[in-house]
Amino acid sequence: MKFSKKLALYILMFNMFITFSAIGLIVPVMPTYLKTFGVAGQALGFMIAIIAFAQFIFSPVAGNLSDRHGRKNLIIIGLFVNGMSQIAFGLSTDLWMLFVCRFFTGVGSAFIVPPVMAYTADITTEEERGKAMGWLGAAISLGFMIGPGIGGFLSSISLHFPFYFAGSATIIAGILSFMILPSIKPVIEGFIKQENLLQQMARSFKTSYFVLLIVVFVFSFGISNFQSTLTLFLTYKFNYTPGDIAIVLTVGGFVGVIVQGFALDPLFNKFGEMKIILFGLLMAAISLFGMLFISEFYVFIFVATIFSTATTLIRPAVNTLISKTAGNEQGYAAGMNNAYMSLGNMIGPALAGVLFDWHRDIPFILGATILLGCFILTYVWTKKSSVRGENAAQ
Repeated sequence: MKFSKKLALYILMFNMFITFSAIGLIVPVMPTYLKTFGVAGQALGFMIAIIAFAQFIFSPVAGNLSDRHGRKNLIIIGLFVNGMSQIAFGLSTDLWMLFVCRFFTGVGSAFIVPPVMAYTADITTEEERGKAMGWLGAAISLGFMIGPGIGGFLSSISLHFPFYFAGSATIIAGILSFMILPSIKPVIEGFIKQENLLQQMARSFKTSYFVLLIVVFVFSFGISNFQSTLTLFLTYKFNYTPGDIAIVLTVGGFVGVIVQGFALDPLFNKFGEMKIILFGLLMAAISLFGMLFISEFYVFIFVATIFSTATTLIRPAVNTLISKTAGNEQGYAAGMNNAYMSLGNMIGPALAGVLFDWHRDIPFILGATILLGCFILTYVWTKKSSVRGENAAQ
């Protein structure tokens, strides 16, 4: 890549790092913060779900707009909307305000993630793409790793301060992107139709990567059961403090960063993306179910780290496969990818919050079952695709 393209990739990584560190920063604070409003598991589940709902609606829009008008402006808008919503969340005085702020956080994320993925595809060749997606994943994992630790520390100042800090950092990232991120014109062939959400979803059924989108949905559904209730699970079962929860998340995130930053590209080259996806799904299911039988703090950290490492393998592998198949519709493919992920993230937490209030172990059992089902689905599809390929070659 030319220097400007390398610079662009570094800025994209920085944006993803800031966006997801802001999310990770508030994770250990949320259970205690929501207690001040007199709510717990169900409210947290629906707050995560409403973010995903906004992403589901606006991700395809952002993907198509970035195909027509370029990626940079969409990314900047997303960073500013995301940052302002974080600050407003900390200023909220009523429960309904929290839900409104979370919705706009989802809108901002929708205008960040698909354009960043499409921008990355624009500036990389197919050979470079797996490594670039891995570095983006490493930036996300690094954000999740550092964020909770910072959030746990800042919560000692006040429960509101982490939200102000996260929002301010995201807005600063938007300013830096405006000043530094190079503007490039996407390589698009032909006229881009303006389609509504239903038309775009219907068109996704006919794409060659539709099964991968199903994997994204099922995988996200299973993962979000874990992510949306982990802090509550650790708080209510073990009486962990925000600092304890931050340690659990930070250790897993650190290992994820190492794997994505240094091991992912060699793994892709040796085994291929599909085998990495299958391995990650199986390990995630086993480790998630295993957490129910753990009582020791350090053992829980170890198993949670296995789970975190498995999930960090899956996301960039799926993203890379979809991007390689999408051709010149990178914005649309990235938008659909994020939309299916958001759909899983929307249904999963809402259901998990209700199930957690019923019994704290149920979301983990359901999540592990869903991940195992996703493994079986992907394995069967891979075998059928291999057979079709062999028949076509004869």
